Amino acid sequence: MNILFAASEAVPFCKTGGLADVIGDLPKALAEQFPNSKKPRILTFLPKYAAINAVTHGLKLLPGKIQIPLGEKLEEGRIWNAGDAYFLENNKFYDRPYLYGPGGGDYPDSDERFIFFCRAALEFCKLINFAPDIVHGHDWQTGLVSAYLKTLYKSDALFKKTKSIFTIHNIAYQGSFPKERFPLTGLSPSEFTPDKIEFYGKFSLLKAGLVYSDQITTVSKKYAQEIQGANEFGRGMEGILKTRSKNLRGILNGINEKIWDPAADPHLSGKNKEAWKADLQKTLGFSINAKAPLIGMVSRIDPQKGFDMVMEIFPKLLTGKPNLQIIILGSGDPKIEKSLLLSAARFPGRAAVKTEFNDPLAHKIYAGSDLFLMPSKFEPCGLGQMIAMKYGTPPVVTPTGGLFDSVKNWNVKKGTGNGFVCKETSAASLLQTLGSALKTHELAAPWKCLCGNAAKSDFSWGKSAREYVKLYRE
Repeated sequence: MNILFAASEAVPFCKTGGLADVIGDLPKALAEQFPNSKKPRILTFLPKYAAINAVTHGLKLLPGKIQIPLGEKLEEGRIWNAGDAYFLENNKFYDRPYLYGPGGGDYPDSDERFIFFCRAALEFCKLINFAPDIVHGHDWQTGLVSAYLKTLYKSDALFKKTKSIFTIHNIAYQGSFPKERFPLTGLSPSEFTPDKIEFYGKFSLLKAGLVYSDQITTVSKKYAQEIQGANEFGRGMEGILKTRSKNLRGILNGINEKIWDPAADPHLSGKNKEAWKADLQKTLGFSINAKAPLIGMVSRIDPQKGFDMVMEIFPKLLTGKPNLQIIILGSGDPKIEKSLLLSAARFPGRAAVKTEFNDPLAHKIYAGSDLFLMPSKFEPCGLGQMIAMKYGTPPVVTPTGGLFDSVKNWNVKKGTGNGFVCKETSAASLLQTLGSALKTHELAAPWKCLCGNAAKSDFSWGKSAREYVKLYRE
């Protein structure tokens, strides 16, 4: 089986978010599902950004060039290679300080950058004579690949047996551009219709992926349901997703268990939960107290992550529980950051907010906290809750997306569950759920059982990879 992964980022080469982890880990996990005699050939195709150092990653330039029409222009690209990863070079489009744009935004010519990338993915296959059985695209930056397979390349012998899969990692990012720019795609005007690529007067690369792919996946079963319902989740795409519901399924992401391994984590001091907690308390300047409940949060500071609810309950929690400790690590919205810092300042020695990127501290928080807080408004999959559980830290989450799929509510009578799930996404429900969690923390035997359940939860990539292999074979 030949599989081509097309994506805009992947570890260890380039990263802005969780997509890069998926693209770095999933191909390896897929290969492990096959016997050595039948290993698939899985290639990953990426843009060659300025951040990707050819020497550091051992990239080698392949002979030949590819030429891609963009409207009336012709853009040229070269291909670099490192192992099973291939990189599209075009300095005009990719030799820039940021992967997508400054300040978390997009460059003005993002349509050209990724129209070029999508068509180049197929021209790359022709350049190296690689006939993919599956082309697996990820997020809006790759949405046109499946459209090209069904239109401009439908008679190309190399792609005679090729099927396409498109994975939605976050439907909020849609790659929509003015209709005047549509001719850059090279597609016929007949493709610019509401049932195809047109989206409220613009053209959407995400919608192209949803319409033309043979199968659609997203990163949790719950999110697959949510995005077919209310506009709050589907962001205008719920209609087209409903029409394709038979071809849409949710497959939960996994985590890299080599990176998130409590037994071999270089950032931890000590070998058990008590030692990790004491080290975290010392690092933060908190009093070292094994009985004081410690709530941790590692998150992008953004309204999506439920910070309006966090800010509402923050002082209530700390006032009502005199020995409670809270640590929040993350960066993002400046207004929310300021509000959190002001709240924390009211409770010195008990509350800390670190508005920075600090990977060693993140590891300490996942491991040393008693509870991990993740009250997202929507969460396609989420990795924080899975990582926390790996370290025996029960999460407190809202009932959405991958949080709902991965966290099972604690049942004291049965001794089942690995965390706490709010009944609804509201500040009142979050405060009530945290209250229940803190009461459980006071009970030694049930708490030990709960933490053990969390640590035993299986979020390895193997389970997800088996579902993808089944889909590929179908």
